[in-house]
Amino acid sequence: MTTGAITDYIDVAQLVLYAFWLFFFGLVYYLHRENKREGYPLETTRKRPIKVVGFPDMPTPKRFDLPHGGGSRMIPRPDPQPYALAAEPLSGAPGSPLYPTGNPMVDGVGPAAWAIRPEVPDLTHEGEPKIVPMRVATDYSVAERDPDPRGQSVFGADGKVAGQVVDLWVDRSEPQIRYLEVDVAGAGKRVLLPINFARIRGGNGQVQVKSILAEHFAAVPTTASPDQITLQEEDKVCAYYGGGHLYALPQRSEPLL
Repeated sequence: MTTGAITDYIDVAQLVLYAFWLFFFGLVYYLHRENKREGYPLETTRKRPIKVVGFPDMPTPKRFDLPHGGGSRMIPRPDPQPYALAAEPLSGAPGSPLYPTGNPMVDGVGPAAWAIRPEVPDLTHEGEPKIVPMRVATDYSVAERDPDPRGQSVFGADGKVAGQVVDLWVDRSEPQIRYLEVDVAGAGKRVLLPINFARIRGGNGQVQVKSILAEHFAAVPTTASPDQITLQEEDKVCAYYGGGHLYALPQRSEPLL
């Protein structure tokens, strides 16, 4: 009998290998089950809705404590009631594309869709609102080498003036500009423009937006507070501009060929 052998057919190395296989299988099972805490059960688009869970089954609810005294959440939990979908499928086949029945940019259809999120602002590690205007975060400023868009005109995709930049909203956790605050021309309101949808032209003092037209700025979702933005409001604002890439002009939603 060789060293480490338990019998003529089993030794310690085999037992360790089998133990590793069992551990690895259990790990994959656990991770796959934990992955179903959100987004499950799946719902089909068939005429007779079917809940799809698959293997393994749903995990038992677990409590997660939120930071800064924000309470707790039990996950998994029932999904919040979705907003009314202003769209209809083009056919009765499962997975058929949806066709908007109203104004998709406002109704939240397709690329303009938004998720249902809490009406509370995202917070820093210290518990302060993360995204605020520079009039609140007075210790932030624009680098000398970068163009400062404040005071510049904002032009829509049609080349018309939509408004003027009056302030910049910064992210305190990741020091960078997140939004431009725009005073909409002739609307008597201020809206936020995500920096990713803006092109700042330092030479001619312009801010160009290709996703929406100048007239669309008046319908951009606004914030309840003038100095902070909630998670839900962020989703709606960004979805509005994102939807404009497909719905701002009729020809954008037509086939290329």
